[in-house]
Amino acid sequence: MSLINVSNLTFAYEGSYDNIFENVSFQLDTDWKLGFTGRNGRGKTTFLNLLLGKYEYSGTISANVSFEYFPFHVENKDAMTIEVVEDVYPEYLHWKLVRELNLLKVSEDVLYRPFSSLSNGEQTKILLAALFMKENRFLLIDEPTNHLDIHARKLVSNYISSKSGFILVSHDRSFLDHCVDHILSINKTNIEIQKGNFSAWWENKQRQDQFELASNEKLRKDIKRLSDSAKRTGGWSHEVERTKNGTRNSGSKVDKGYIGHKAAKMMKRSKNLEQRQQAAIREKSKLLKNIESAERLQIHPLDFHKDELVQLEHVSISYGSKTVCKDVNFTVKQGDRIALFGKNGSGKSSILKLICDERITYTGHLRKDPQVKISYVSQDTSGLEGSLSEFAAARHIDESLFKSILRKLDFSRLQLEKDISTFSAGQKKKVLIAKSLSEQAHLYVWDEPLNFVDVISRMQIEELLLEHAPTLLFVEHDSEFCENIATDIVEL
Repeated sequence: MSLINVSNLTFAYEGSYDNIFENVSFQLDTDWKLGFTGRNGRGKTTFLNLLLGKYEYSGTISANVSFEYFPFHVENKDAMTIEVVEDVYPEYLHWKLVRELNLLKVSEDVLYRPFSSLSNGEQTKILLAALFMKENRFLLIDEPTNHLDIHARKLVSNYISSKSGFILVSHDRSFLDHCVDHILSINKTNIEIQKGNFSAWWENKQRQDQFELASNEKLRKDIKRLSDSAKRTGGWSHEVERTKNGTRNSGSKVDKGYIGHKAAKMMKRSKNLEQRQQAAIREKSKLLKNIESAERLQIHPLDFHKDELVQLEHVSISYGSKTVCKDVNFTVKQGDRIALFGKNGSGKSSILKLICDERITYTGHLRKDPQVKISYVSQDTSGLEGSLSEFAAARHIDESLFKSILRKLDFSRLQLEKDISTFSAGQKKKVLIAKSLSEQAHLYVWDEPLNFVDVISRMQIEELLLEHAPTLLFVEHDSEFCENIATDIVEL
């Protein structure tokens, strides 16, 4: 066991006036299984890069261990998988690699196939095996679940939970609960550490927020009382001060010295109350510092004149000689929230694209009324760039509504003015979700909408879907989200 000490860490990106971290101090134990959580854009990946020494910062980070970051960058994806492992870890021992692959239920045969021919899930498992062969390293694991199907997530969570000595960034609640024994959270104004899994942290967070809200309400009443009192006292001192100038009391001469003294005492008391009021206001500003705003989202689905919106009968999709899905049958009716399940490469995204009128070669029957309006969230965010205003105009959506939704999803006003290409992966995904929520549609088709999206935003989206009940066809590998949202499951 050793400690990682972070002391007075302050960091901002070059050319930015906003500090990502400011005078942050804490300690980590290298034996911990540490879950790392926080809303998108708060600096989780940035902090991992600071541990790796990629940026200059003020303060100190001291550790007696070396750090290793996941996912690894694969330079040549056409190389044999065994060669990719060698590039990642030249000193690997083959028997150890085979042992790790067995734990991940990956056949040794894949080592002798081109890396590019492997599914996303197989690629992730291979790189995780290479990562955990490295000894005497503290592992920085950044969102390993993206593009893993539900079955693969369960397998990988079992694998990671058997290890120790890592920071795991993930927004999948079930995955975190199964893998970690401590939570490191980036809040609005600080970083804190708590023992336990994500559910324990979230429960404690809610209790803390309720306490701060109750304290804030009490403080508001105190401030109003002090403010009213200060106004009254200020009025008294003002009235007494006026009697010094020409006011008579029963015709007698005014004693300006006595009245001036009384006015001064009143004024002093008024100033004291005013200072107490200002102190109370300062105290109020310290409260609510870490309460996460999670305002209710809204969506405006359209009603269709028929109950059935889409019907697939014996649909099969092929790319060249490769069949990705075969004999798919299901119907989407108004009010349905259908989750498509299946392993990576089973054709889930292809089915969604086919329904959204992309050119997909298929056999079988797809019945869809041409008047059905569809709102689509793509899995891919790589091409997003330009201003949010330009994005809204190009897609003919209401800019003010679009930006209002982003504000509710924790975008700052400053963030709204930045180029989309500078956003984090989670923020880019939120742009696509906000676009879809701004559109009126009969059917919402979402392809892995929660990739990289923070936990609190996931909960907001869950509440929205349960409250407004739009017709939804989606692919998502967050098991808790699917369990809460799906009315039906179609497994490919």
